[in-house]
Amino acid sequence: MSTPLLLELFGGFLAACMALWFVALSRPADQPAAAQSPANVLWINTGQAQRIRSVLEAYVLKPGGVASLGLLLLRLAIGVMMIHHGHEKLADPQQFANTYVASLHLPFPLFFAYAAGFSELIGSWLVILGLLTPVGALALTGTMTVAAYQHILTAGLNIYVLELVVLYLGGSLALLLVGPGRFSFDAGMLPGLLVKPTVRIKPEMSAPSDRISGLTPAYVQINASNSNR
Repeated sequence: MSTPLLLELFGGFLAACMALWFVALSRPADQPAAAQSPANVLWINTGQAQRIRSVLEAYVLKPGGVASLGLLLLRLAIGVMMIHHGHEKLADPQQFANTYVASLHLPFPLFFAYAAGFSELIGSWLVILGLLTPVGALALTGTMTVAAYQHILTAGLNIYVLELVVLYLGGSLALLLVGPGRFSFDAGMLPGLLVKPTVRIKPEMSAPSDRISGLTPAYVQINASNSNR
């Protein structure tokens, strides 16, 4: 890995950390029900919106601090190394198309060479930042699946050829299934994107003192002779 690439990775990661910090500081607070449009309030209080919110919170915020730190290390390890492969493919896409893509007998090999290079480059940055993590992890998983198939097709089940591809494939697939963890852009933006359901108090559920304000107590006289009958 060249020195300019290391500097690019360090600068990009530092800028991402600063951006994530500013996103967390400028995250808008939950708006009251009066400040939201009726259509938005209606959508937020539907069962479908609550299910989407619970699924996203479970995917992004469920891991604890230690687990999120482990996911961060996994994202950095896979993303930083995969950027190197993406740069190599885009540096000479025609050579990659002739060497690897042509063996798969796919049409337009140069197009798929560019697609693989950009998938690894952009997908790696998304995984490193934890931004749209399912998209980035899916891009890496797809390229590594095709790479594993190509290696098996040309070299058979050779462990020395497959080991690196399988490690990348397993790590990216794990991130796709588990999520990025709390130390990610997705976790920082999630509370601002998903507004919690609002609770409205119906008029008949208001406090008793509000209903009887302005009324005077009434006294009822009971006839003892009638009560003995």
